[in-house]
Amino acid sequence: MFQSATIDDQFPTKADAVPMHQRGDGGVVRAGAIRIAELYQSVQGEGRYVGTPSVFVRTTGCNLRCWYCDTPFTSWTPEGDTRPLERLIHQTLDFECDHIVITGGEPLLPQPIVAFSQALAEAGRNVTIETAGTVYRPVAAHLMSISPKLANSTPSDSRWRKRHDALRDQPAVIERMINEFNYQLKFVIDRPEETAEVTGWLARFPQIARDRVYLMPQAVTQDQLVEKSAWLRSSAEAMGVQFSPRLHIEQFGNARGK
Repeated sequence: MFQSATIDDQFPTKADAVPMHQRGDGGVVRAGAIRIAELYQSVQGEGRYVGTPSVFVRTTGCNLRCWYCDTPFTSWTPEGDTRPLERLIHQTLDFECDHIVITGGEPLLPQPIVAFSQALAEAGRNVTIETAGTVYRPVAAHLMSISPKLANSTPSDSRWRKRHDALRDQPAVIERMINEFNYQLKFVIDRPEETAEVTGWLARFPQIARDRVYLMPQAVTQDQLVEKSAWLRSSAEAMGVQFSPRLHIEQFGNARGK
């Protein structure tokens, strides 16, 4: 298994092994557990599948600490209960919804996410995994939605600044993901001048088609979203990449479970 970034020691994986054994009826039982912050149905707010009804499985735990994190309850102040893998699979499949989004936090931290994603795919669900692209796992994903963290993500918190910067850029992981998965790239932009860093980032990966690249505004309120979307749409068009709305913020604000 390839992995170039150290997994957050706040969320160790030593106990995360996923033993499998046969049930009496010949089915497979998956053991292990994942800490979950939220499980709900809504619509995809970003990227290629924007507007698509989707079930969101949000894990707790992150190896980064973006200052603008819109889910601090999965990173800065982690919350959630640890759910046995078999129960989590059944709870997720109980939603009669074709699209499932595994998100976080950083959902590729816990090793059992591999078996979880495989179970969902085997059940015929369309699986999107939303990741910062710092950790590789051999998951089952119809779409790997990668959101690389730019310099604009670095926190001022002295406890995390150095560690965040050391982990946020993992080109070997990105290279493997874009070679092995159907993917999209989403960049969070706070100010107009930050688009230059996206151009530099993309120059390292000339094989990336620009129609797979999305710029989306850093916003947690509807007013911020409107203001930043106005200039970011023009920037995306000038760069030859896509603009991504943030439909969930537009419709619900930065509310949990929406």
